[in-house]
Amino acid sequence: MQSTSSQEFIAAMRTVASSVSVVTTDGDAGRYGATVSAFCSVSANPPTVLVCLNAASTITAKVQDNRAFCVNVLPDHASYIADRFAGRHDTFVQDRFEGMDVTGPDFGPVHGLAGATSLQCQLTQAVLEGTHLICIGRVTQIALGSEMPLTYLAGQYQTSVPTKAAMP
Repeated sequence: MQSTSSQEFIAAMRTVASSVSVVTTDGDAGRYGATVSAFCSVSANPPTVLVCLNAASTITAKVQDNRAFCVNVLPDHASYIADRFAGRHDTFVQDRFEGMDVTGPDFGPVHGLAGATSLQCQLTQAVLEGTHLICIGRVTQIALGSEMPLTYLAGQYQTSVPTKAAMP
């Protein structure tokens, strides 16, 4: 079997559009959030999703300790939130949540960032693969957004535009 280099893999993944999400967590281990693009559904019955988090990142330890996370799929006008939670403002904003319009129950992850679709989850399984931890979560609460999602493609934020379905 032929192996693929990391550089080839990264170049290939830059051609795949994905939604931009902020994963948040809150609990005994503390509140934290980070921007991710590796998120997908696993099952509708029971409702389950997965997110991939860099194993060396702060959020990974907090999600594992809190046993809960929330996936906030950002609307297309929220690139500033994506930048904030990607750490691009960390030098001048100590708390990534500072000034954010967030809501959430006392017992769990923060959700409701700028009209995002939010899926609150209980961590059911975590699998280490390479540099990332695959976090599988049972969805316990949903807040639906009504806007098109922010996407990421070729190293840039993008917006999606609906197209007409092809006629049969």
